[in-house]
Amino acid sequence: MPPRRRFARLLPLLLVLFACNPDKPASKTPAAAAPQHLTDDLGRSLTVPANPRRIMGLAPSATEMLFAVADTATIVARTQVCDYPAAALRKPVISSYPLDMERLVALHPDIIFTVEGITSPDDAARLEKFGIPVYYQRFEKVEDVFTGLLTIGQILHREPQARRLTDSLRAELRAVTAPASAAVAPRVLAITWQDPIYVYGQNTLFTDKIRLAGGQNAVTEKFAQPYPALTREYILKLNPDMLIGGSFEKLDSSFFRKYPELRRIGAYQSRHVFGITGNLMERPGPRVVESVRELRRLVQASAASVVAPR
Repeated sequence: MPPRRRFARLLPLLLVLFACNPDKPASKTPAAAAPQHLTDDLGRSLTVPANPRRIMGLAPSATEMLFAVADTATIVARTQVCDYPAAALRKPVISSYPLDMERLVALHPDIIFTVEGITSPDDAARLEKFGIPVYYQRFEKVEDVFTGLLTIGQILHREPQARRLTDSLRAELRAVTAPASAAVAPRVLAITWQDPIYVYGQNTLFTDKIRLAGGQNAVTEKFAQPYPALTREYILKLNPDMLIGGSFEKLDSSFFRKYPELRRIGAYQSRHVFGITGNLMERPGPRVVESVRELRRLVQASAASVVAPR
């Protein structure tokens, strides 16, 4: 029998013997990727799967961030107030207030992203008892929003997407915040509620946004609450150059009718009272530069009448 044919006939036996050889090194099964041990912006420790495949935001801004950075197929749901982008509206809805714990747990998310002050610590603790980690983000500066986007990219292994987005946003912000021509930055009071009068305090993202827009927060005192309730006397003392919270016509027939003494403030006298896009103002998400751009247009409309610091 030719040697080649003889070898071909022996080959199956040789393979069996080789497989049974005790000296053969054991095959190694690839080890599962280690989970991620993270610390969120509130200093809380949490453990997240190595490759999160089911994710959700419990705040509108978190949902916007996820749609901007994540593989959108991994986003399992949205809350009843998450209305942007349009693609979010196609996701199942989970009530965030009160939190529909049963439906949320049934979705088995690998990680939930939220914002300080939106999701209660008690709800987060309950979710974590079910093995669902909750990652809190905190935003005090516009730069914190960019950092938050990059953090989401790192956790979800979408760093290139997050980096491209933040590089683009930073470039846009540089263009928006070119030096203003006005020598004096208008003092801006932004109200969030009329009765009582709640405003954006010094320790909010608004302070940084209005600075970048060329103005300054009229509230310079730091209160314990980020959105303090102010008295009419306090607002008269502030005497803001500009008021945000609704159009002049709208507030003249509601806010200033209720508090007629506030018609003495500079913002009313100069009619520098403006409405603003609510979901831009309120959400520290990827549209933050758009919010600064909107504020800058309003600040420039008011700046000409501000001639000297007080």
